[in-house]
Amino acid sequence: MFKAILLSQTEDKKTRAELLDLDESRLPERDVTVAVEYSALNYKDALAITGRGAVVRSWPLVPGIDLAGTVAASRSDQWKAGDRVVVTGWGLGENHWGGLAQRARLDAGWLLKIPAPFTTRSAMTVATAGFTAALCVMALRRHGLKPGDGEVLVTGAAGGVGSVAVALLGSLGYTVVASTGRPQEADYLQRLGARRIVERGGLASAGKPLQKEVWAGVVDTVGSHTLANACAQTRFYGAVAACGLAQGGDFPTTVMPFILRGVTLYGINSVLVPNEQRRDAWALMAAHLDANLLEAMTVEIGLSEAIAYAPRLIEGQVRGRTVVDVSR
Repeated sequence: MFKAILLSQTEDKKTRAELLDLDESRLPERDVTVAVEYSALNYKDALAITGRGAVVRSWPLVPGIDLAGTVAASRSDQWKAGDRVVVTGWGLGENHWGGLAQRARLDAGWLLKIPAPFTTRSAMTVATAGFTAALCVMALRRHGLKPGDGEVLVTGAAGGVGSVAVALLGSLGYTVVASTGRPQEADYLQRLGARRIVERGGLASAGKPLQKEVWAGVVDTVGSHTLANACAQTRFYGAVAACGLAQGGDFPTTVMPFILRGVTLYGINSVLVPNEQRRDAWALMAAHLDANLLEAMTVEIGLSEAIAYAPRLIEGQVRGRTVVDVSR
């Protein structure tokens, strides 16, 4: 038996989230069984648990798009008992049973070895949020953005993806500007690496299709008007990496930034990413994220607390990363 959060649907299509004891026979029929040690609570997980977003596509379902732990059993020659692994994306917590449980059974191709110096816990201080941030930074670097080219904007900077993006860009030597609606987090963001803070209100409302050139690059976790304004303010031949929709999934803009300034918009998908690219992203984080900074942006909760904690994350009451110890 193992403990897991299980999501089911009521007759009136409402989501029911329960912490239950499940038998291992309930696990999917896949190649590798992992003894999960830590998971994480992300915005998408919170939407699934509360039923506020159309995240879950298969019922019943264990949520959790991230997990880290030790291989308990394997029918694949790629993995053996005792291997320390991390899994993010691949439809976990959406189409497949995920990481908010003490056991998971997974396809062999979904697993990665945890790279040094990460542990199972510290791997979850970054997890999908850090991986997504790393993919954004990799896109900007491939575009040719270099430290010294100008200011790089990070929107939703106090959230999970934003926090890691600020820390990663700052460590790489970029001049980071953090946008947030939580001015009380200014000291926190500056400790992570932000040179200055801008209030999100100036970006969150409808703006002109082409505005004063400000940003050499952008990591946007917000979408909607914020993304539109960020594009409108990006300099000639600059780049914007878009990875989130905290404000909304709409994109109310024009083609002007793209055809008059040559701005490039990169869409970042962190779910279905080839393992080679995943390893590159984890190597970037391993080399350039300071363990003390990671700890500063992390709060830990137990599996038994995750259901009650989820609404706080959606309502913007949580900063940084939330790690879930599934043993308690």
